[in-house]
Amino acid sequence: MPFEYYFFLGTAFVLGSVIGSFLNVCIYRIPAGKSIVSPPSSCPHCGHRIRWFQNVPILSYLFLLGKCAGCGQQISLRYPLIEALTGGLFVLVLYSFGLIPATPVYWLFVAVLVVITFIDLDHQIIPDVISLPGIVVGFLCSFFIPWMPWLDSLLGILIGGGILFLIAWGYEFLTKREGMGGGDIKLLAMLGAFLGWKAIFPMVFLASLAGTVIGLPLMVLQKKDSKLALPFGPFLALAALVHLFWGGAILDWYFHLFT
Repeated sequence: MPFEYYFFLGTAFVLGSVIGSFLNVCIYRIPAGKSIVSPPSSCPHCGHRIRWFQNVPILSYLFLLGKCAGCGQQISLRYPLIEALTGGLFVLVLYSFGLIPATPVYWLFVAVLVVITFIDLDHQIIPDVISLPGIVVGFLCSFFIPWMPWLDSLLGILIGGGILFLIAWGYEFLTKREGMGGGDIKLLAMLGAFLGWKAIFPMVFLASLAGTVIGLPLMVLQKKDSKLALPFGPFLALAALVHLFWGGAILDWYFHLFT
């Protein structure tokens, strides 16, 4: 492989990890209704203002041995892991699509999925301030993706939001209790905007399968019944990533089994 190839991949990782550092701020502040711009980052324990050289993604955590420079309190390992995760996803996007106009679109897409996943895991909510603008942005970005006509994006919004609405309505009608929040419905509409209507059914299937595989053991371990609250957003985000990177190969393999 030429040197330029690894240079671009390395640059994508650095860019992604820097974005990941900002995503940590979004994950912490958006559910609390705080500004993601100001004030500057500080230690949640002692209020120590984090200097720029103490906020270098991943490296600062290693240099500080995972502790605050002001009070010495342990810093959650999740911060550098999210930075590394975002960097890895940026590399995977560039590796999969190359240097084309669609690449920044999918960088934005995977970054949004990271924020949604961890907010949903922490609070079991998907903020409208992310999903609703994401629907509009996803539709507008379809004009920069040659293989996905804008009509596919529009149908993805309508079908994505509609199918989960029907599932949620049917579940509530049969069980008399809410099983899926409105945030999941808006999230699937956003995923449809970015990935098109053909991705909807595979994503719902993969997300449901992952939720079942992970949810059932958790019920057993925690000795919970079917009322165990398990956020569906992270499974939808995982399914969206699988479809984004390997959806075509999976569909080809599936149809090959029957032909």
